[in-house]
Amino acid sequence: MMKEAVIRVRDFSYYVGSRPVLKNLNLDVYKNEILSIIGPAGSGKSSFLRCLNRLNEEQAETRIEGTIEIDGQNIYGPDINITELRRKVGMVFALPVPLPRSIFENVAFGLRMAGIKDKKLIESRVVDSLQKVALWNEVKDRLHSSALKLSGGQQQRLCIARVLAMRPEFILLDEPCSGLDPVSTMKIEESLMDLKKEYTIILVTNNTKQAARVSDRTAFFLSGELIEIDRTERIFTAPRDQRTNDYISGRFG
Repeated sequence: MMKEAVIRVRDFSYYVGSRPVLKNLNLDVYKNEILSIIGPAGSGKSSFLRCLNRLNEEQAETRIEGTIEIDGQNIYGPDINITELRRKVGMVFALPVPLPRSIFENVAFGLRMAGIKDKKLIESRVVDSLQKVALWNEVKDRLHSSALKLSGGQQQRLCIARVLAMRPEFILLDEPCSGLDPVSTMKIEESLMDLKKEYTIILVTNNTKQAARVSDRTAFFLSGELIEIDRTERIFTAPRDQRTNDYISGRFG
């Protein structure tokens, strides 16, 4: 059965000034999959995520070539509403940044910014989002206490919940477990396995073991190029490119 490609990247390059950060990328992302992107520092992994919701444009002197289509629409086309794009393609960064507000208001923040005033709707979205990241049982009795009192792992799950409250279709995760302990990492990975039933997830990770544990497919980036993309099992057992094998076996990176 053919899988549905919901993101199509074609001949896509991204430049900062005259420097190419991403070079002639061609890949598809399938609906309800977890696609991991691995590669050494400086390989363009995070830049690629930022190109998917046009956060790349916040940097000066950038330009792109080629196309990225999401749900059949060129996201760099003239008729794109960038605010709506970023709601649809939510992003979570490596360092959790909870707002200096209550746990409840952290999750509700985007909804309020979007002009939603229905208290019952906001409350149901907050509860649902916290449940989806397995945080509800840990915080349900202190929703109105400061989010800054949460542990690092809880703060990261809170930031994921804040994205989920906006009902995105896609979740971009930029090394979400890089500073977390093994128990917190496990909780986030378990949440991702559940979340992919409803969302399409792209996970940038420097932890190849994490990619092997959670992703359906894995892409290997090197120096701004896509070296190969395949089922995760194949990437980690029989990669087609020697450079992929060298990276996952620890010879560099």
